[in-house]
Amino acid sequence: MEVVVTRDFRWLLVGQTTSQFGAQISGVAIPLLAVLTLGATPFELGLVTASGTVAFALIGLPAGAWVDRWRRRRILVASDLVRAGLLATIPVAALAGVLTISQLVVVSLLTGFARVFFDVGYQSYLPSVIGKDRLLTGNSAMETIRASGQIAGPGVGGWLVTAIGAANVVLIQAGTYLASALSLLAIRSREEVRPPAGESRLWEQIREGLAYVARHRLIRAVAITSAVNNFAFALASAVSFIFLVRTLGLTPTLVGIVLAVGSVTAMLGAAVTPRLARRFGPGRIIWLSLAITGPLGVLGPLAQPGWLVLLLVLGAAVGELGQIVYAITSVTLRQRIVPERLLGRVNATMRFLLMGLFPLGALLGGALGTLVGPRLTLLVATGLIAVSWLPAYFAISREAGNLIPDAADRSTVQPNQERGDHDRSRGLPGVGDDEAAGRRGGDPQR
Repeated sequence: MEVVVTRDFRWLLVGQTTSQFGAQISGVAIPLLAVLTLGATPFELGLVTASGTVAFALIGLPAGAWVDRWRRRRILVASDLVRAGLLATIPVAALAGVLTISQLVVVSLLTGFARVFFDVGYQSYLPSVIGKDRLLTGNSAMETIRASGQIAGPGVGGWLVTAIGAANVVLIQAGTYLASALSLLAIRSREEVRPPAGESRLWEQIREGLAYVARHRLIRAVAITSAVNNFAFALASAVSFIFLVRTLGLTPTLVGIVLAVGSVTAMLGAAVTPRLARRFGPGRIIWLSLAITGPLGVLGPLAQPGWLVLLLVLGAAVGELGQIVYAITSVTLRQRIVPERLLGRVNATMRFLLMGLFPLGALLGGALGTLVGPRLTLLVATGLIAVSWLPAYFAISREAGNLIPDAADRSTVQPNQERGDHDRSRGLPGVGDDEAAGRRGGDPQR
């Protein structure tokens, strides 16, 4: 896969490589900190997970309108710095012997508010960096970086938890957010801000984004598919680490290794997505990626201590492949067809619909895990994922030809090659899309 290589995009890649590696390390460390050090119950772990996404339900919609008014790079930098400071309080509290589940919930809640602006700003920002005709390759490049961090991050995270303690590992993530902020500050390009025309009120701007998603059949169908997916991953998030540690008896190091295995296929999926889009059509591959791989995810909850742990590895590996391909193509679809003036609000609407369900799913997953156990809870979650492709299929199968203009052959730029005049006038970096990250150890979203 050829990658768009310009100075600004190179800084973006450097910052996000560091940030994604740290996110995967802390994605293992925080749940293990709750389970092993603080003795969290399934419901408490679900509460920690849910608190990180409740901000999407509270401010997700107005955030989109605000992002369309402000310079997006400033939003991304501020979000990184806020999250770095909040995460740094965890090892400080642990050192003082006062760390509690309540603090994990509060830190997760506050970092979630910063993350809302970061996520909405990034998805609205990336087209300005590389141009809409190169989004498929650009999104694939960012997902390849994300998957690379997932290969090394969980294994390293599990080992570091054993070596230096889970609370101290969280400090590494704080440092990577700082690195991400510095990489954004190194960008030289100036961003063109186009606030909504007229003096329309905030609610009118929010309503415009909601109406676009509701009326556009393709965007609406993909939103439903993603919402079912995210709700299922929220259910699983409340019990997955308890299943790995207490049901299967895995050590922190083995937990990291199991998570890393799935990330190998995620990186493969990110790398081959442009080729798959050329072969099958970028519209068709959106639903086909989930239809083929989703049902195999049910193998994971059937794992048992011993060699049957391989069922978990197989289910995760195949599932990650399909989820990455789906994430890249579905986000690219949205970025390409939504008018730029509405992109922030439409992205915020999508994040609100998807992430607004996450706290509910995590809490229900914790309650269900307490009632019936983690294995049955995971079976329910993977069953939902297995059928989540159907709404996208029914909408996309009606379309003749490709939904995303076939830019695969013109979506790359050689090193130091400038984009066209239109792109140069508004080129600025974004910071990694998380549309598909929820299923993995880092930030949950898709």
